[in-house]
Amino acid sequence: TIPVRITDLNYGKHVGNDSFISIIHEARVQWLHQNSLSELGIDGTGLIMSDLSIEFKQESFYGDIIDVKIGVGEISKVGFELYYHLSAKRDNLTVVLAIAKTGMICYNYEIKKIAAIPDVIKKLLNN
Repeated sequence: TIPVRITDLNYGKHVGNDSFISIIHEARVQWLHQNSLSELGIDGTGLIMSDLSIEFKQESFYGDIIDVKIGVGEISKVGFELYYHLSAKRDNLTVVLAIAKTGMICYNYEIKKIAAIPDVIKKLLNN
């Protein structure tokens, strides 16, 4: 879960598009951390976001606690898709805030080249 901060709000007094990207990033980092991984240093390979799409469903406001569920989409030799379902509870109802997808590419920063998905990531993706 990720609480909406006052700094996440835009002039419309709801969570801004840019803040949704940060919330998705935080959710991905937490998901990796829960599995003893990080976006950098996975067997010498890091993760780079190659693409992002977000479908906004409802506004999100200060005080919302956003629940983010992460699922795995297509997997290739060097990358994979992650899907995000963002929701919040309001008046005992679950409100879907956004559905998102990120394309993630494995990258070896030392040699500055795209790399194969490390086995430890493959294992996580296939669970």
